[in-house]
Amino acid sequence: MTFNLEHTTNQPIILPKNKGVELHVKREDKIHSFVSGNKYRKLKYNLIEAQNKGFKTLLTFGGAYSNHIAAVASAGEMLGFKTIGVIRGEELESKVSDNATLSFAKQSGMRFKFVSREDFKNKISKTFISNLKEEFGAFYLIPEGGTNALAIKGCEEILSGLDKEFDYICTSVGTGGTISGLINCSKPSQQVLGFPALKGDFLQQDISKFVTKTNWKLITDYHFGGYAKINKALISFINDFKTDYQIPLDPIYTGKMMFGIFDLIEKGFFLRGSKILAIHTGGLQGISGMNAVLKKKNLQIIE
Repeated sequence: MTFNLEHTTNQPIILPKNKGVELHVKREDKIHSFVSGNKYRKLKYNLIEAQNKGFKTLLTFGGAYSNHIAAVASAGEMLGFKTIGVIRGEELESKVSDNATLSFAKQSGMRFKFVSREDFKNKISKTFISNLKEEFGAFYLIPEGGTNALAIKGCEEILSGLDKEFDYICTSVGTGGTISGLINCSKPSQQVLGFPALKGDFLQQDISKFVTKTNWKLITDYHFGGYAKINKALISFINDFKTDYQIPLDPIYTGKMMFGIFDLIEKGFFLRGSKILAIHTGGLQGISGMNAVLKKKNLQIIE
């Protein structure tokens, strides 16, 4: 696979007002168009493991606009794996051509199995997995969102030696794998802040399974109502941020994180003199899918 790891530079952000802090963005989104940011990090060692064990097929799970589904399909095509996506929502089977994420995954060779939302909740049960093996044969299983021990190992490589100067490391949070890796490789003097894209308290427990350090905190005020929920204020922020800094943000994860960071800076949350590093975890493929929804509602789209 061809990835541009040398492009993951820290881009400084000139804040509109002097709040006594510095903000930089680590451009992990530039690694690859589809296997970008934390998706590359999470898949790296899983794909090596699949190759070493002789698997020819990758199977994973996701929803209608899943960055993970797109990334697995793209990586599988590049490396010669067959890929299978178990998709939440039976109604999507007839709407693949209208869905940018699923259309891309299909064009990349991914086969789909659409299941009800109720069945999807049981996706990690032994019976469910056994039935999948009967239907598809042997496969290397990658969890929804890609989070497992190998994924966290990959995410531990996000920070470099140059990043030790930062006081705060900020990341969006989905399944908890990325922030777990960042916590594990952070310095004791650094505070790792996670901005969940979902409602609920389950993430605290999930993350605690993979970390032993205590220098982290979840900021739960910027999920905008839950996963894939947005409003006009968030859309305007994302568009203004791209205009001001030439950095695109996705509406599911990085847009919410950056909105939260700017709001916390305005409120004086960060100590004066602090240096903040925000991890851009990619996910930009989700913009087209969200725009399709926004157009149907006659709302402003993400530029």
